[in-house]
Amino acid sequence: MARIDLVDVCKTLRDPGAGAGRPSTFAIQDLSLRVPHGKTMVVLGPSGCGKTTLLKIIAGLIRPDSGHVRYDDVDVMDVRPGDRRIGMVFQNYALYPHVTARTNVLSYFLFRKKTPEMTALERAKYQRTSELMGVELAHLLHRMPPTLSGGEKQRVALGRCITRDAALFLVDEPFANLDQGLREKYRVNLKALLRQFDITTVYVTHDHHEALILADLIAVMDQGRIAQVGTAREIYDSPVSAFVAGFLNLHVGAPPISLLERDGMWVGVRPEDVTVAREPTVGAVAGRVAEAVRYPLGDSILLTMRVGEHEVHALAPGNAPHAAGDPVWLHFRRYHVFERESGRRLSSHPIAA
Repeated sequence: MARIDLVDVCKTLRDPGAGAGRPSTFAIQDLSLRVPHGKTMVVLGPSGCGKTTLLKIIAGLIRPDSGHVRYDDVDVMDVRPGDRRIGMVFQNYALYPHVTARTNVLSYFLFRKKTPEMTALERAKYQRTSELMGVELAHLLHRMPPTLSGGEKQRVALGRCITRDAALFLVDEPFANLDQGLREKYRVNLKALLRQFDITTVYVTHDHHEALILADLIAVMDQGRIAQVGTAREIYDSPVSAFVAGFLNLHVGAPPISLLERDGMWVGVRPEDVTVAREPTVGAVAGRVAEAVRYPLGDSILLTMRVGEHEVHALAPGNAPHAAGDPVWLHFRRYHVFERESGRRLSSHPIAA
């Protein structure tokens, strides 16, 4: 295992082919991050925020302009990627197309001097990988990568990552090209494998649902910076900014947070914290139902209500008597206050336990 520390890392990347409307440079700015021993850190953020660049800096594929990258307090800036004991799974899987899946899985040993000790290690690693992945991998081993589906390539790439003598796994959105059913299946499989290995892992994704399944810790990234690090519950209950509050979502299909302008601030409330009444109550906010969408497999309704120029979303019981056009009164059980210009969270009410 390894503890990974990035300290004040800066990197500016220039895109000479950038066209109109696209920035010609992208920068990671004074980024510091600690990935603890044996934990899975999911770096979560929108496309283009720098997640893959960050992963490549950790791997040594991109050298930062300044700052430090340390494995267990050892500076690895001058250590070649191949000597960092990294297992990587790329979004495009990066398999060797001219050799079998089995050879791909064991590719770490292709470039090592053949000795009895290395042969024994190769056999042991292959046996361990086969036991962990079982029939999911076994029937693919004699096929060539061009004949494999996306899900099958993903299994081979994961097997190759496991077989390496790795102290660190780096994983770059390996399920992005799979259909929904396969994504759900392989996320669960990967979580089980990571628990068995107890190995330090950095996993990047823009999918909040994926982050919730896989992460021990989440690092929310925005425009080349780490906005917040914590468990999913810590970030959800106490987001440092409106951006973070609007990015992490516990409810599939529902917006993560609604923002209302009040007294020069933003008031943010999550759908599960909104109570909807048909009659006025003390302290309630008046609104009108714009849309009521019933979840087909759940006993709940997603209500969208207009409050002035803003929308507020609420999760209501499936038997709630609300329809489009109805006047309603809203009470917020819990809400956050954000600074208008910066989006920084100023307070939460009531304070989370």
